[in-house]
Amino acid sequence: MPVFRWGNAWEAFRDLEREMDRLLRGVHASIPGLRFGRQYPPLNLYELEDEYLITAELPGTRPDEFELTIANGILTMKGTRRDPEGIPEDRFRRQERFRGEWQRSVSVPERVDEERLSAEFSNGVLAIHLPKAPGGQPRQIPVAEGGE
Repeated sequence: MPVFRWGNAWEAFRDLEREMDRLLRGVHASIPGLRFGRQYPPLNLYELEDEYLITAELPGTRPDEFELTIANGILTMKGTRRDPEGIPEDRFRRQERFRGEWQRSVSVPERVDEERLSAEFSNGVLAIHLPKAPGGQPRQIPVAEGGE
């Protein structure tokens, strides 16, 4: 009875994936949307008590390689991710991180005080603080007894 070992069975598929990546690399620029996967950093949005917090993963990026702008309730992040220096293109065996220019825009909740917006970048993670506007907090409305 022949025995099939799965240990190295997937290596052929990895080779095929590498070759398809290599072949499609030039085609990708001329046909948007051909490759699957996102061409922008993944992000999370949290609602905290006093603010909204957006975090975006930007490993291998320096703060001078991206910019943040806000206008008309839209926060826009854009930047560039470069190839590692000193590694030739033909040496890539697997590449899952996107590279090149990217841009991402997200709607900002109406209850945000855009004047107090701040951001910090640490260990490859961008944190954007969107303080809630004080007018957006619920308040108690007193009800007076009407007279006859």
